[in-house]
Amino acid sequence: VVLGGALQLAWQLPSLHSLGFRFRAMLDWSDPGLVRIMRLMVPAILGNAAVQINVMVNTNFASTIYDPVRGFDGAVSWLSYAFRFMQLPLGLFGVAMASATLPSISRSAAEGQIDDFRKTLSKSLGMVFLLTVPSSVGLFVLGKSIIGAIYQGGKFQVYDTQQTAVALSCYSVGLAGYAALKVLNPAFYALGDARTPMMVSLASIAINYATAFTMIRVAKFGPAGLAMSTSVVALFGFLVLFEILRRRIGGVHGRELALGIGKVGLASLVMGVVVAVTTRLVESRLGVSQLARLADLAISLPLGLGVFYAMCRILRVDELGMAIRAFTAPIRRRLRRP
Repeated sequence: VVLGGALQLAWQLPSLHSLGFRFRAMLDWSDPGLVRIMRLMVPAILGNAAVQINVMVNTNFASTIYDPVRGFDGAVSWLSYAFRFMQLPLGLFGVAMASATLPSISRSAAEGQIDDFRKTLSKSLGMVFLLTVPSSVGLFVLGKSIIGAIYQGGKFQVYDTQQTAVALSCYSVGLAGYAALKVLNPAFYALGDARTPMMVSLASIAINYATAFTMIRVAKFGPAGLAMSTSVVALFGFLVLFEILRRRIGGVHGRELALGIGKVGLASLVMGVVVAVTTRLVESRLGVSQLARLADLAISLPLGLGVFYAMCRILRVDELGMAIRAFTAPIRRRLRRP
């Protein structure tokens, strides 16, 4: 992790140097920019700490769950493996979109261009849902194949694959909410408000504890209940912050955004049905071995991607063209070089 962070920094240094940036060790505590950053940083740190607190709470609950096959160790492991897979599309799409959006919305906020701010935010959220809703459906439907292809073998048996896949399916419900939060939080920071995201994050701790307690102690849902409580918290945070921001800036092109999300949801649903049927057929023919899971992924992933793309074209999803241009831009730039 540390090496990865260092490589991230090193990768950006040549570009910064070409833009004229020169690092000089200088610390002026009275600098207005530094003062503003410090004021925003403290509540931002507290808000981000809430996520780690929720993970600790859920891990504590998971350690009390007894499984007749794996004892007290099973739930913690299953949730950990599943959460890692949920982080993959979150990091690829949510964090990337937030990083790409922040400069634009910060500039719009600083210049008082609220119309541009609203437009950029709406497009960014539309892109997030375009990328994460089908990812959620894919994780939900292909959970067993994904987990089985990578982990199954040795002491990690078919039973562990099934339990981890159930947890992954529950985590996938909140994936879009988590990714959207990665865009909404910086939007508040751009407006100079780090307190609101912090308060919502702190409220999520109480909601997470109450939901986890209900799922485990009352409903007896087991590890899947803890994963679902995480999704509930993510969706809660997104809906609350979205509504607060919508009222503060006078709307976010909500009608167009809702229409786009509806189209993406329909395309993802069709994709999910096709992939689910394909997975059933592969499993009935090849079984549940690790090789069978790999074969399922080799067939279902390109098929699902093709179906989703076709449906988005049929439904005329505006964000599809934006996504294609964004992904192909580096290739086009390289091809244009002499």
